[in-house]
Amino acid sequence: MASTLGSSSIAVLPSRYFSSFSTKPSIHTLSLTSGQSYGRKFYGGIGIHGIKGRSQLSVANVATEVNSVEQAHSIASKESQRPVYPFSAIVGQDEMKLCLLLNVIDPKIGGVMIMGDRGTGKSTTVRSLVDLLPEIQVVSGDPYNSDPEDPEFMGVEVRERVLQGDQLPVVLTKINMVDLPLGATEDRVCGTIDIEKALTEGVKAFEPGLLAKANRGILYVDEVNLLDDHLVDVLLDSAASGWNTVEREGISISHPARFILIGSGNPEEGELRPQLLDRFGMHAQVGTVRDAELRVKIVEERARFDKNPKEFRDSYKAEQEKLQDQISSARSVLSSVQIDQDLKVKISRVCAELNVDGLRGDIVTNRAAKALAALKGRDKVSSEDIATVIPNCLRHRLRKDPLESIDSGLLVTEKFYEVFS
Repeated sequence: MASTLGSSSIAVLPSRYFSSFSTKPSIHTLSLTSGQSYGRKFYGGIGIHGIKGRSQLSVANVATEVNSVEQAHSIASKESQRPVYPFSAIVGQDEMKLCLLLNVIDPKIGGVMIMGDRGTGKSTTVRSLVDLLPEIQVVSGDPYNSDPEDPEFMGVEVRERVLQGDQLPVVLTKINMVDLPLGATEDRVCGTIDIEKALTEGVKAFEPGLLAKANRGILYVDEVNLLDDHLVDVLLDSAASGWNTVEREGISISHPARFILIGSGNPEEGELRPQLLDRFGMHAQVGTVRDAELRVKIVEERARFDKNPKEFRDSYKAEQEKLQDQISSARSVLSSVQIDQDLKVKISRVCAELNVDGLRGDIVTNRAAKALAALKGRDKVSSEDIATVIPNCLRHRLRKDPLESIDSGLLVTEKFYEVFS
């Protein structure tokens, strides 16, 4: 499921660093829903209300200790994990690989939807991204991977500690990639309440689910077009708000759930709901390789990997490290990349003339073009950058015409050259 890779250093941030957070609005995140309430409220943090005439239960988070143990043993467990095919060893499929890299550079692009034929390496490519994921700062022992600097990515317990002036232990860890299986239950995805602990110990303990583990990471859904509707609704709610709210047994708990949503599937097995499709920032189409020599190369490389995974991974170590450095450099310069006003206007003209609903297409195209320029080591977006990413950003946002035989990506490309010429 979630694989938290090793931490390398620990730091403590002083409480004065967070003095600017005191302007955040009050958030009620844990309350009993029936009866007249009383109790205390933390400004910008967590509210706990009890019912008059009844004993108030204490609140604990059973995942905090578990998460600390996982981080402590992550380096030792890395060697025993299933070997992952190297990203640099993937032959072809440049469109899919580019979309994935751009989302790692700028997570605010909004994820990737990968659709294509069976056996074209969709899930292999996504899972191979794990080795390239950069390190981020998280609060040690926090089950939600809270950001020590950004209150929008903080769990309520961490925010409460900040407002109380506590010092936060900070650890560097790699970004999580969480697999969401098709057979997952809603309780496992959202998290649930440990009723047994409440009855035996008088403690209401919340056990975080997959959305908590995916916060500030990647949530991958293979065969996303076969996902049950009730899980699609959960993903839509979390993707829209960036928070997951759990309503169980009379209490309400909220935690941050901002993640890069990556989905893959075969269009022959069913269409994706348009509401969820629109939540993906980019859309990549994958086709079967037709060149005989490339097919032979793919087969030989896979055979080498199956025979000796460690030796195969070592042979691509230099290329992997080079790509990692390129991603880290692009993330560091992303904020300084500029795009001319004229190019912004032309992007919006393309979206308007293609009758794209909403403004997500405009926003995502601007972000993706900046990420591509950063990946290439430039501080200014060119029209070539926009030409590369705009079909992937708008293809899935066009209105479906059952009589239209032209691929939607070609329509976007034609309109781009018409406007930018």
